[in-house]
Amino acid sequence: MARLPRRLRRGDAVVLVAPSGPVDPGRLARGTRVLTELGLEVRTPPHLLDRQGYLAGPDATRAADLQDAWCDPGVAAVICARGGYGATRLLDLLDWDAMGEAEPKILLGSSDITALHRAFARRLGISTLFGPMPASATMADEPGPEPVTLTHLKSTLFEDATPGPVTGTASIGAEGRVAGPVTGGNLTLLAALAGTPYAMSAQGRIVLLEDVDEEPYRIDRMLTQLLQAGCLDGALGFVLGSWVDCGDPLPVLAERLAPLGVPVIAGLPVGHGSPQFGVWLETDGVIDTKSCSLTGMFRYPDRAP
Repeated sequence: MARLPRRLRRGDAVVLVAPSGPVDPGRLARGTRVLTELGLEVRTPPHLLDRQGYLAGPDATRAADLQDAWCDPGVAAVICARGGYGATRLLDLLDWDAMGEAEPKILLGSSDITALHRAFARRLGISTLFGPMPASATMADEPGPEPVTLTHLKSTLFEDATPGPVTGTASIGAEGRVAGPVTGGNLTLLAALAGTPYAMSAQGRIVLLEDVDEEPYRIDRMLTQLLQAGCLDGALGFVLGSWVDCGDPLPVLAERLAPLGVPVIAGLPVGHGSPQFGVWLETDGVIDTKSCSLTGMFRYPDRAP
């Protein structure tokens, strides 16, 4: 079982980092204001708005900002400003020994940040939070953050609240209720990590999958890659999030996953859609096909509804 970081309290310091694509200054300002209004002290490294083509600055700078924030004992959370592309390029540049000596803290992000979720699980044994980012549309577009997204984020981030179940719209696998650590994230990144030291292992776990702007045949190809690489062997069940601008991916998802004979629930607001809920990875969750829901239980699956 992964180590759980302490959840946040009002007054905690958090650092915004950009491990992937360049950050829009306007969205960043609005997202920073949202976090400040939650009672957090928001810090920004000097290179947060750097740009180098499709990256938020040079690899070495992005890696240093991430590592410095993680190793700072006065920081309670490292929050990725946005996704894009580039997090995989940092994995071999981080000093994992130094980061392993730091106290566990929250890492929040989604999409391309899936690469960091996998690496933090593999190298640090840390539970991380797959969820909305402050310079993304759901948090930073006018006229303000999407209300349901913000409410769920607060209940997920702060220690005086408990997030409720995340409910989907369909069950396409075996019926039942299973409990286990949740892993996974963005399908494209999980496929890209197959064959690397950070590849996902679904053994004894519930697997979260989501993506954006991918045609069904590409989803089929990536699922086939994960199946053939053994990354989905031993999965307890699957949670399928949003598939924005992916056509109708449900038939291919059902075709590839239902034969595994485990519960598969679909249509959960996790990933790139709106609203966008947060899911803790590498710690206990419960999926129930009757209610078509995922409940994050923070090591207490017996208390799930």
